[in-house]
This record gives sequence, C-alpha cells and structure tokens, in this order.
Amino acid sequence: MKLGIVGLPNVGKSTLFNAITNAGAQSANYPFCTIEPNVGVVAVPDKRLDALAEMYSPEKYTPATIEFVDIAGLVKGASKGEGLGNKFLSNIREVDAIVHVVRCFENDDIVHVEGSIDPKRDIDTINVELILSDIEILERRMDKTLKLIKGDKKYQADYDFFARVKQALDEGKPARSVECTEEEAELLASVSLLTNKPIIYAANLSDTDFKNGSADDNKYFQVVKQIADSEHAGVLPICAEIESEIAGMEPDEKELFLSEMGLTESGLDRLINACYDLLGLISYLTAGKPEVRAWTIKKGTKAPQAAGKIHTDFERGFIRAEVVSFDDLMSCGSMSAAKEKGLVRSEGKEYIMKDGDIVLFRFNV
Repeated sequence: MKLGIVGLPNVGKSTLFNAITNAGAQSANYPFCTIEPNVGVVAVPDKRLDALAEMYSPEKYTPATIEFVDIAGLVKGASKGEGLGNKFLSNIREVDAIVHVVRCFENDDIVHVEGSIDPKRDIDTINVELILSDIEILERRMDKTLKLIKGDKKYQADYDFFARVKQALDEGKPARSVECTEEEAELLASVSLLTNKPIIYAANLSDTDFKNGSADDNKYFQVVKQIADSEHAGVLPICAEIESEIAGMEPDEKELFLSEMGLTESGLDRLINACYDLLGLISYLTAGKPEVRAWTIKKGTKAPQAAGKIHTDFERGFIRAEVVSFDDLMSCGSMSAAKEKGLVRSEGKEYIMKDGDIVLFRFNV
C-alpha cells in the first residue's frame, strides 16, 4: 500500500512523516523545506504476527509494509507551478490513498503560510489545486476519446461520462463525489485523478488537546470532521508532536507513555488501521519454521487470488487452502492440536478469505 501525505507548509506534515517513518525528512519552520518527495517504508504492526513468531521461532519474519510519500507543502497556485508546483502533484498520482494533514492548533512560534488557523480554508486551498490539476489531466483524456469516436461511436458513452466528471470538477467537487456504475468506476480509475483517490484527513492537534485521545473540545477538529463526513472521507485526530516524541522510544517505554496519555496505540497504528478500513484491506498470514508473513488483500478476495499474491503458480494450479483462524490456533497452542480438534478447514476455489486466516495453499502446476 502506498500513501501520499499532503498539506500546506508548516501544518506538521513532515514532522508526522519523520515520526512514523524515522526517515529524517527535513522539517523546518519555513515553506518549501522539503525539496524532493521523501519516501519511507514502514512495517504494519500486527500482534498476531508477533504471536506466530513466538510459536514457530521462524528464520524470517516478514510483516506487511506501507510506503509513505511525503509531498512538499502545496500552496495556492501549485497546479500552475507556484511554489514547487505541479511536479509534486505528479508524485501522488500513483498512491492508493491520500493523507491530508490539516493544522488544528494555535502556536505563535510556528508560522502559518496564510497567517491564521482556518482548516476549511486550508482544505479548500489544497482541494482546488488537486481539482485544477485533475481538470488538465481529464481534458487530455477527453481529447483522445474524441479522436477515437471518429473511428468508433462506442467511445461516445466514455466521452459523455468524462464530461459529467468534468462538470463536477468545474463546480469544485472531487471526482470521487460523482455517482457511477461499476463499469464507469473502472473507466474513471484508468484516468488516475487525484480527487478520485480515497482520502483521510489527519487533524494535527496540540498535545494538550490530544490528551486522553479526545478531540471533541477542539473547534478546528470539529470543522475538519464535518468536511470529512460530507465527503464520505476518513478523519483521524493525531498529534505530530507526540508521534515525534515516541518515535525513538523502546516498545516498553512507548507503551507506558501512551497509557499515561490514555491511549492504547500510537498514531501510526491508528493511521494504518484507518487506511486499511478506507481501502477495504485485510491481512492473511502464512506461518512455519522458514517464515511467518502477513499478506495484504482486498476484502472479498477468494482463496485462489489470495494465493496468487504469493506466486502466480499458486493461483494457476490452486487445489485447496488449509485454513485455521488465528484465534483458534492460539487457543489450541499448535497446528497439530488445531487439526486434532477439527479446526483446520479444507477450503476450495469459492472460499472468501477472512482477516487473520492462517493459510497453507495446496497447488499443482
């Protein structure tokens, strides 16, 4: 999974990126300090994988990973080359989802590029740039489709649909707000529009407002939440400063710090969980002495396609999947005990994978 982090300069975007990736992206109190898009790959925390590692003592431990791309602070006119410009918009065309960091705290020591704190204005500024960039991309695709119509009238329906999407963009609405059929959704996905990507608003709060994990008293967070609700987008209260503090801590120290804050998991864990939910993703697990590993798939994936994530031969020659749920395996203490109790099931081609399934695929090529 690949996530693009966007936001205005000085909203806490690079601080958050540094904290969650420990990648050391430049962070300074002035705009345009991030000159190249920073990329960091982080392991997806999964306690189930840790438990399997204890059980099997494997030679290799491979968690699922997420790639974060930190884009330089966008400003008004970015789509036309202002600030560091369109170059950076192109860097997020390939991401699966966008994390839009919005500043929701006052601090006279940290300059705001617009001179005041106003989440709605900030969100609108970024969205306008994404929409303007999308209009340019969509117009190019429409021109190509017009040429195709001359040779084959079947492309007229595609052009009419693109015109409907462009009308929404012209009205300042994101492409994801356009109602469409399954076929139209596939067509839209082929254009790679920024405003068609799922989005999570990360509301960056001060540590005071963030204590005990409650953001309800923060008026700025409430504004972000209303905008997210109206767009069917995700929203996550987070404190980049706290994430920064705990980034270098040992696991025990981090756990103690979080519990003192009234939290059970870090902002990174919550962000990853929110992105999995937003994108409809789950993990299945494979376990044995050579390796314990997590594999990320879409909800609703059938067993052969899940097997194909490991190797195309697994999907091509799929025979069956031997499946046990994580909870059943843990309660039995070993795979042989789970088999004795009849908890290891033999599933065929129509089996829909579940989150936390531990699987051994049988195949023959």
